[in-house]
Amino acid sequence: MTLPQAPSRRRSRLLNVCVDDLTTSELLAQLDRGVVFTLNLDHLYQLQRNAAFHKAYLAADVVTADSKYVFWALRWIGRPIRERICGSDFVPAFCHHHRDDPATKIFLLGAAPGIAETAQQRINARTGREIVIAGHSPSMNFVDDRDETAAVVAMINASGATVLIVGLGSPKQEVWIDRQRAALPGVRIFMGVGATIDYEANATVRAPHWMRRSGLEWFHRVATQPRRYLSRYVRDTEFFWLLLLDAFGRYRSPFAPETPVTTSGP
Repeated sequence: MTLPQAPSRRRSRLLNVCVDDLTTSELLAQLDRGVVFTLNLDHLYQLQRNAAFHKAYLAADVVTADSKYVFWALRWIGRPIRERICGSDFVPAFCHHHRDDPATKIFLLGAAPGIAETAQQRINARTGREIVIAGHSPSMNFVDDRDETAAVVAMINASGATVLIVGLGSPKQEVWIDRQRAALPGVRIFMGVGATIDYEANATVRAPHWMRRSGLEWFHRVATQPRRYLSRYVRDTEFFWLLLLDAFGRYRSPFAPETPVTTSGP
């Protein structure tokens, strides 16, 4: 693990992955290098079916609870964590935390053409310096295109970026990070953060704060983009059956090895 296993730190298993029990302030203070993924219900659906995605998650250095339902589920089965940390909240907090650190140079990878560049401009204006040094929107088939991947890896390496924020959607972004992290030696921190680049560019409007706090962000997404989200959230209801199996010790991961419940501290 990149982050030290301090006495107050623990990890809690949910189905076949583990979630770190960290607060935002702890993660900001301790994160010096490594891969950060943010777990939601759709990830858990994919983690039962996609071996490459599961492998990427097991190799991640930090996994946070992106969803209120992940946060509540861990509490319900007796493995609570202290805070939900979603990517769309953590990225602006990370940029603010490192606003005066010249060693933090961010590359934004993902979203539709032009969106990453707009996000770059808005983040830099907000932080008061060129903390984001480049942005790139790859093609839809980017992850499986060797030539395009090689070109983007060369672009990131040439940029001098030390932080790579990837918003390709899951499982693409996590699998791509897992495959390419060794080819990006200058990058200390990798984050897979879904639609965060769109939010930073104001290309997609987030749900109001009260809906996010109440676990209703999914409703806002379905209401505003039904074609994109309705079928996804319907299939994700499988989670509640799997959670029930997990609570009673009957859940079995489709992939080996099983992910243990690991804890440290009290």
